[in-house]
Amino acid sequence: METLRFDSDDLELTEDFLCRAYTRMSIGGDAERTRAQVTRSVVGPVSVDLLAFDYDMGHDAAVLDRICLGTIHSGSIVRQYHPDGTEGAFGPGDVFMYTPEGHRSTGVIQRARYNLVMFEPELLTRVAATAPGRRPGPLRLTGDRPVSPAAAGHLRRTIAYLADGVCADPELSRHPLLASTAAQCLAAAVLHAFPSTALGEPTAADRRDARPAAVRRAVAFVDDNAHREITVADIAAAAHISVRSLQEAFRRHLDATPTGYLSRVRLARAHADLLAASPGRGRVAAVAARWGFVQPGRFAAAYRAAYGRLPHQTLREDRA
Repeated sequence: METLRFDSDDLELTEDFLCRAYTRMSIGGDAERTRAQVTRSVVGPVSVDLLAFDYDMGHDAAVLDRICLGTIHSGSIVRQYHPDGTEGAFGPGDVFMYTPEGHRSTGVIQRARYNLVMFEPELLTRVAATAPGRRPGPLRLTGDRPVSPAAAGHLRRTIAYLADGVCADPELSRHPLLASTAAQCLAAAVLHAFPSTALGEPTAADRRDARPAAVRRAVAFVDDNAHREITVADIAAAAHISVRSLQEAFRRHLDATPTGYLSRVRLARAHADLLAASPGRGRVAAVAARWGFVQPGRFAAAYRAAYGRLPHQTLREDRA
């Protein structure tokens, strides 16, 4: 995991840093109080920043070249898009977004402490390909505010886990499969939270291609590659069908989704590792991370549903 820290009360140094870290911009603020602090952690394809400004910082910023999500802990942010002049104000608990399709923006960061999470748009396109009924063509986000409070809450919790869980634990962040899974979970939460062009209906061709032979090829590929960073698009390619056909095939023949089947296989591999492991502090978390389970609580719940006991009980009871 890479980390970056910035701490300065010099306005010119802060402007230079922000230009290099985000996009071209000019800033201004109270000359007597201009302290800015930024901490960045990079996990896989995602950067998670914590920013804190103890003054009102005005800014005029160019368009970013990445997807940028924000969640505010304290203070507020007022921004205005150009050329339409649309204004938005965000306070504690709010979730907002900047996209490469946006416009230059001006605004004021009002003594705010907040997270910014950034990643390439390609991550959204790749994860959107796993959605049933995904329309062909490039993905486009069509709004910068969540579609519902529940969707915003889910995204906020996902960002908090990245910031306070994965990024805060160097041992977790070193697992490539966990980093990849965490990034995909973030992208899925974004697609769930913000309006986009992601969804459509399966076609007749998709249903026609959903045959048992394709399922067998897909299952074999998953079984052989569950330890790797694979996506639903990879599984579909191995089965020689489209993603939508793959979704339809798994629904029809296995009553499951490809991602659900992949999770079951990885859970079984984690179970085998726990059976072979010696009891020790942090052993369950290490096994869960190795197999890409981002949230320990969900791993424990899924494990108990599958095996009738908690992961740590497997370690303890099988040695008793």
